[in-house]
Amino acid sequence: MSVLDAFSLAGKTALVTGASRGLGRGLAIALAEAGADVACASSRPDGARETAECVRSLGRHAWTISADLADRRALNAMADEVERLAEVDILVNNAGDIARHPAEKFPIDDWDRVLRTNLDAAWLLSQRFGARMVERGSGGGKIVNIASVLSFSSGLTVAAYAASKHGIVGLTKALANEWASRNVQVNAIAPGYFATDNTQALRENAPRVAQINARIPAGRWGEPADLAGAVVFLASDAANYVNGHVLVVDGGWMAR
Repeated sequence: MSVLDAFSLAGKTALVTGASRGLGRGLAIALAEAGADVACASSRPDGARETAECVRSLGRHAWTISADLADRRALNAMADEVERLAEVDILVNNAGDIARHPAEKFPIDDWDRVLRTNLDAAWLLSQRFGARMVERGSGGGKIVNIASVLSFSSGLTVAAYAASKHGIVGLTKALANEWASRNVQVNAIAPGYFATDNTQALRENAPRVAQINARIPAGRWGEPADLAGAVVFLASDAANYVNGHVLVVDGGWMAR
């Protein structure tokens, strides 16, 4: 196999959560551009319709599915539907939620919702589809979790988000430790500061934005397309010996 062929995802099927917009849409389209069919999951019924249309325009199959990932019953029903549609070769746990409150005033309902969406759902979907990948033996599979630069620090007023993203890194390493020998590669991408819905409130805080901008060597916030190469690499045969790794895509933030 040539180096370029190793990056091809032709004949593979991916499930991407949080695919309706932002990073999730960019990840789904990148996988399709590399040859994968994509099940596009969102929290709202038909919320990922535009993403699926983009995937189909590339000549790939696409399905739209939905569930509130904080609701375990809904999550399991969505997983059942995916299994009826296709065999998942690539799982991208991207869906995320965030709540901003001072730690001493953080509502427990917001804490629960963020942890269930960001961490519990990634665990449950990884367990469900990872088990199928393990059963396939030599066929294996890839799981790519979306972490954050806040997997290494804490941020301000986002205790639940930071805790969930630290947990994602631990989960990534734990699953890689168990499944690497069974040809299932589990890795993570840690985006830096990206211009998405999740960072809208932050981007409206001019003093904080100035502080962030001063620390990013690339001199700009990331765009969804900046994650395309990372997700295709980790989802492809080019990453067959990459296990439990957290690939930081941050414009140099962590190096400053």
